[in-house]
Amino acid sequence: MAKASMDYELAALKLFSAQLRGAKQEPHVNALCLFGIRFQRAWLQGVLVSGSDQGRFLLDDGSDVVELTVPPLLAQSQWKAGQYVMVVGPYTPSKSGDEFPSVQAQKMVDLSSHPDRESMWYLEVVEAHKLFYLNNLT
Repeated sequence: MAKASMDYELAALKLFSAQLRGAKQEPHVNALCLFGIRFQRAWLQGVLVSGSDQGRFLLDDGSDVVELTVPPLLAQSQWKAGQYVMVVGPYTPSKSGDEFPSVQAQKMVDLSSHPDRESMWYLEVVEAHKLFYLNNLT
């Protein structure tokens, strides 16, 4: 996705990382399409498999791994491998099958102190899929 202005009227889709690979660039607009829904930002939750100490941020939600681009303001926090985090930001598909897809973190929250968040996240994504995404496919 080319760098352009963010349209905050487009929802940040609650997704599993593997679902992002099905997103297609919309012609002539700065948006992607998935399940018939235009979007720019993805909302993901998962475990950091590498963080500040490794110099590269990788998020694994159990379905796929996504590389996070963390801006300096967010990078000031000590993000460590093993933390369960929520990330919202613009999604950039991988340019080749060898690269991880990328999300530029606009918001990043450590949810590690809430052990139920991971199991609840799976239910939230399934609910969003049933309520919003499937309705757009019919």
